[in-house]
Parts: sequence; structure tokens; C-alpha cells
Amino acid sequence: MAKRNNNTRDEHGCWDIGGGGLEFGDTIKDTIRKEIQEEYSTNVLNFEFLGYRDVHREHQGSPTHWIALDFKVRIDPTKIKNGEPHKFEEVKLFTLNTIPDNVHSQFPNFLSLYRKRIEAH
Repeated sequence: MAKRNNNTRDEHGCWDIGGGGLEFGDTIKDTIRKEIQEEYSTNVLNFEFLGYRDVHREHQGSPTHWIALDFKVRIDPTKIKNGEPHKFEEVKLFTLNTIPDNVHSQFPNFLSLYRKRIEAH
């Protein structure tokens, strides 16, 4: 997970899972690999599509709606480092039982939907 700093859009100081937007012409597979490389400075070993979520939020007083495509991504845990220190205070791996309380507002919903599938190896 990455701890968001004051240079991120919102939820400063909260731990968040990796993410990013799909750019025109890129495949989802390429985007997953690119985002993991950018944020965690490591390669994706494999990934599994978990599902999608309609995410309704408010940003600066305006309602927003975005679609989250959720994946379980496997990496080599010995190879991670903070690839975007301008956005993240630190990156760290947690077990499902040691996740801190100060997480991104959308993470609890993600975890409640996919916890059993994440636990399965």
C-alpha cells in the first residue's frame, strides 16, 4: 500500500492500494503493469480480475462517479520501493490482519467485496 501525501488530490495521510487511469490506446494489462512499475518500482508477476465497482464520491463539492476495475496483483515483495515519492510518503506491505486504520475511504468497500478472493492463493 502507499501512504498518500499532500501532493495527492485528496485523502492525505491515508493508505491506499495502487491505481491509475486507463489512457487512450492502452490495454488494461499494460496499464496494470505500468501503474505497478510507477508506484512500486517492481514488475507484475501475474494478476487476476476481481470485479468492478461503481464509485460515487464528492470532490470539492461536486459529485463524481467513476468505475473501478479491481485486480489482485502478485509481485515480488522484496523488490518494492516508493516509485512516486512526490505523491506517497512511503510504500509498505501489510497482511490483511495488519492493515492500518487510516485507509482511503474506498478501501473498506474493496476489502469487503474481495477479501476471500484476496486471501486465496
